[in-house]
Amino acid sequence: MIELEGVPELIDPVMVAAFEGWNDAGDAASTAVAHLDREWKGEVFAALDAEDYYDFQVNRPTVFLENGVRKITWPTTRLSVVRVGGEKPRDLVLVRGIEPSMRWRSFCNELLAFAHELGVEMVVILGALLGDTPHTRPVPVSGVTSDPDLARTMDLEETRYEGPTGIVGILQEACTHAGVPAVSLWAAVPHYVSQPPNPKATLALLNRLEDLIGLRIPLGELPEDARAWQVGVDQLAAEDSEVAEYVQTLEEARDTAELPEASGEAIAREFERYLRRREPGTGPGGPGVAMEGGDTPFLRDPGSGRTRPPKPEQPGPEAVPGAESETPGDAGEPDAPEGAEGTDAPEGAADESPGTGPEPGAETEPEPEPRADTESGTDTEPGADGESGK
Repeated sequence: MIELEGVPELIDPVMVAAFEGWNDAGDAASTAVAHLDREWKGEVFAALDAEDYYDFQVNRPTVFLENGVRKITWPTTRLSVVRVGGEKPRDLVLVRGIEPSMRWRSFCNELLAFAHELGVEMVVILGALLGDTPHTRPVPVSGVTSDPDLARTMDLEETRYEGPTGIVGILQEACTHAGVPAVSLWAAVPHYVSQPPNPKATLALLNRLEDLIGLRIPLGELPEDARAWQVGVDQLAAEDSEVAEYVQTLEEARDTAELPEASGEAIAREFERYLRRREPGTGPGGPGVAMEGGDTPFLRDPGSGRTRPPKPEQPGPEAVPGAESETPGDAGEPDAPEGAEGTDAPEGAADESPGTGPEPGAETEPEPEPRADTESGTDTEPGADGESGK
C-alpha cells in the first residue's frame, strides 16, 4: 500500500522520468532529470524496493563512510517532488533510477500507482539513443506518443517503432493502457562520441521539455558545458583525418535532409523560445524558480542523495536498434527524430534608428515622384541602391 502522508496536494503535476542504462546514451536523459532535481531542490518522498527489481551482480550496491560509520546505497528508483513558482505554480514528480533487471510490469504498475495517487496529469519519459548524427549540428530531439489524440493536439509523432525496446517503451505503453497521457522525448547522441557526459544532448532534452510542459527551466552552466564539450570533440576529430572526413559526410547528409525544415515556421519557433527566456520575472517567484522552503515538508528517503550507483555498461552502436542506419531516425526507439533543438538562442535583431530630415531652413530640392520597379512591381525611392523601399 502506498502511503504519501508527507506530500502535500500537488498543483497540475507532471511526472518526468529517466532511467540509466540502455535508454540513456551518454547519460543525457538521467542527467537532465538530475539537473531538474538539483536546480529546483527536489525532496525525495519514496523509493522502490531494490530487492524486487534489481540484480545486484549487474547493478552493485556501493559502500560509503558517513562520520566514520559504514553505510550502503542500494541501486533503486527514487521519486521526488519539486514545486515551480511563478504566476501559475506547478509541481513536477521526478522519477530517477536505473533500468530494472526484472519484473518490468510490476515496476511500471508501481510507478503508475504513485502517479494515480498524486493526480499526475501527464507522464514525460526522457531517453537518449545512439545515432548517425554529427556533433557539430543541433541535437535532434523527437517527441513520440502512442496516443493519436495527444499526437495531434501536442504536435507529436505517433510511434510506429517495431523491435527491441527498453523500460522507456514499456512504461509508455503501460501509461497508454492505464489511460494516462504519456510522451517520450528522445535525443540522438553521435555514436562515435557516446561516452558520458553529453551536456549538449542534455540541454536539447531540457529545451524540448520546456516547450512541452510550458515551464521555464533554469539551465545553470549547461550551455557553457555544452559549448566546451563541442570544442573538445572538435579538437579530437581534427586530430584524425578519417574521423574528420566521416563527420563532414554526416554534416552534408544532415544538412540535405533538413533543408526543407529551414522554414519560416521553424525560425519562428526558435525566436519564440528566445523571447520566453528574455521575459521579465526571472527573480524569486518568477517563472521556473523553485519556492524555497515549501509550506509542507516532504518525506525523505534516508538512503538517497548519496553516492550514485555504478552505471551499467553503455551499449555500443551495435546494441542499439538501427544504429548503423544512415539517418538518426532509425537509430532506436522513435521512428524518425525530427526537429533539432539548438543550444544557443538566436540573437535579437538590432533596432534601426529612424532617419533624420534636413535641418530647418536648409534648401531642399522637390522630392521626385516614386517610380515603379519593373521587376517587383513595388514603388522604390531614388537613391536606394537598387533595393525596394522598406
